[in-house]
Amino acid sequence: MKLVTAIVSHEDADKLMNALVKRGHPVTRLGSTGGFLRRGNATLIAGVQEEELEDVLATIRRLCQARTETVLPPPVMAPTPGYVPMPVEVRVGGAVIFVQNVEHFEKT
Repeated sequence: MKLVTAIVSHEDADKLMNALVKRGHPVTRLGSTGGFLRRGNATLIAGVQEEELEDVLATIRRLCQARTETVLPPPVMAPTPGYVPMPVEVRVGGAVIFVQNVEHFEKT
């Protein structure tokens, strides 16, 4: 058995959860917040049999594509005179996926 942990954008989380459940993969969602943009993310965790792993990973890859977005950087703590924040292009979306071996699984 494997434990899949996927950190995805808030915008992608619902459609990913729905797709995984439809395909027979129960999943748990935990709220989380990203670093640079301080935006909402979702951390999804699912225990899957090894033979189901590629289906789960393919579903995540298909529904959680990275994209670019133009945003203003977060405000600085001590702004300097004349400093004007310029919009920057950042990568958003996509997924960070961890797959771990499960030594013991028990459902009560």
